[in-house]
Amino acid sequence: MEFKLIEKKKDTIKVEIKDADETLIYPLIHELLNDKNVVDARYTTGHPQLDKATLTVTVKEGKPQASLKKAAKSLANQFLEARQLVEKQLG
Repeated sequence: MEFKLIEKKKDTIKVEIKDADETLIYPLIHELLNDKNVVDARYTTGHPQLDKATLTVTVKEGKPQASLKKAAKSLANQFLEARQLVEKQLG
């Protein structure tokens, strides 16, 4: 997956997602929506052959890109913890 910033405002960012993997996108949106500063996190796919998938994040305070980074880091930590648990138990 690749992210490309296509629009940036004070409280909103919109990023294009190339080769979007919905297995990761939906947990990322879930993490974003758990952030008290995030007002909206919206994933739009459009037409599969004509449109690029986009993620729009709107915050009430702070920077939207900071909220996106925070959510991605939280998700990465959760996957790391799950991997460590599996390795420990099946080791």
